Amino acid sequence: MAETTHIERYGLYEIDLTGTSLGNPYADVELSATFTHTGSGKAVTVGGFYRGDGRYAIRFMPDETGDWRYVTASDDPALDGASGALTVDPASEGNHGRVLRAADVLAGEARAAYGDEIAYRFCYEDGTPYQPYGTTCYAWTNQAPDVQDRTVETLKHAPFNKIRMCVFPKSYDFNTADPAMFAYEGSMEDGFDHSRFNEAFFENLDRRIAQLQDLGIEADVILLHPYDKPEWGFSKMTKAEDGFYLSYMARRYGAYRNVWWSLANEYDLLPHKTLEDWRDYARIVMANDAFGHLRSVHNCIPIYDYNEPWCTHCSIQRVDVTRTTECIADWRRVYGKPVVCDEPGYEGNIYWGWGNLTGEELMRRFWEGAMRGGYVTHGETFIDKGEQVWWAHGGELHGDAPARIAFMRGIFDQAPLDATPLDARMDARRVWPVASALPEGTVLTPASEKAIQYWDVPVLRSGDDWQLTYFGWYRPAYREFPLPAGGRYEVDVIDTWNMTVETLPGTHEGSVRVDLGRQWMAVRIRRAA
Repeated sequence: MAETTHIERYGLYEIDLTGTSLGNPYADVELSATFTHTGSGKAVTVGGFYRGDGRYAIRFMPDETGDWRYVTASDDPALDGASGALTVDPASEGNHGRVLRAADVLAGEARAAYGDEIAYRFCYEDGTPYQPYGTTCYAWTNQAPDVQDRTVETLKHAPFNKIRMCVFPKSYDFNTADPAMFAYEGSMEDGFDHSRFNEAFFENLDRRIAQLQDLGIEADVILLHPYDKPEWGFSKMTKAEDGFYLSYMARRYGAYRNVWWSLANEYDLLPHKTLEDWRDYARIVMANDAFGHLRSVHNCIPIYDYNEPWCTHCSIQRVDVTRTTECIADWRRVYGKPVVCDEPGYEGNIYWGWGNLTGEELMRRFWEGAMRGGYVTHGETFIDKGEQVWWAHGGELHGDAPARIAFMRGIFDQAPLDATPLDARMDARRVWPVASALPEGTVLTPASEKAIQYWDVPVLRSGDDWQLTYFGWYRPAYREFPLPAGGRYEVDVIDTWNMTVETLPGTHEGSVRVDLGRQWMAVRIRRAA
């Protein structure tokens, strides 16, 4: 029996073993380990993977403190029956475990705090709330080491807690260079062996995902995508080759607590893969990921059916040129799951419309999406700010949005957990713009009166205690807000672009007039203590 090792809860414990190097161990050798908690009896079986040169590994993420024991199983006698023990200590500060759907984690009072919003929210494994503020760097781990290092350094000072990133390199406008390393053994000249992985490539990916974890950033790993070159050929692998790769990824990276799985970027641009293929790919990932990470798939035009049970959340690219994150309200109704608009368009000046948004417009889309109870992901596509374009390569950020996303995070971090979009509870506000337009005989309730008051703007509300209203590109000179009877309220005027919060003097009851007069304004109303 090996000596007991200490590891923190939700940490990564790795078993390193030596076995055969004959034949093709990536495909020929079966390896797993069963970890058993000595107190509860809970058992977790984890698949292993080959690392080249006769080296094998099994990675485990313990979700309970206390003592665990393990034993390996393999058809290679040198790997079979190895045993050991580990003691799991409480998680260190900042380590909250995996991000999961709040509905799958919480119970009792913690669950009740979200109200009906529980279906649309994420939290960490230990119950800590989590709101994704992501960015996009598709091919950053395929760049030169110095560019990767600069990307990590930039992320240290950026507001993002999630990043969309590919495994395979990407060939597209302003991103056509060949990487120095590939995921498979072989070469562009002689072809790649899709049954043998390049350990140096994956060791670098290990390091980069671990660095993101240290920064508190979720790695939304895009497993497949269509932006390929004929001499690469990764988008045209057979279904069996795809499955082999997916099982390897799930085994190698499932024990990283900060991993999410995105089966594809723009799945519909891979027309040779059927919908049933994508379902099979999800089953492969789920069968080989012993730790049940979040899973989704991303579209170009037709939105995937996120009602399918393997999808834990929606990862959507807007499909309308003008109505973008406003659609989150509709997607919530259709799918009943957390909604992330992972591609709302990018701040930049590329010649495509999806990548030449102003900072003001990207931030409007961020606020519109959040006000409708969803989440929005950043991207940046400036083509005149140096050799690297952030959305593809990483490097440095140049836009106006990141600082304002940081400001926005501060506002929404203070929002009550059960803050609900008003139109989710009162659809009449979208039909009845003024009381005189109500059908004859309609009796107004206090709730419907408030709904009509806000027919033209998105509103988040938590009971009678808290409300946030966002005016976006509109610029009313002032707005009068009715206040619930019997309460006194503080009122904050928020300039989302200039990043200021001005609290009106005193407290207010009955109603309050708020002077505005410019774009990108929001008003927060809070019950006074």
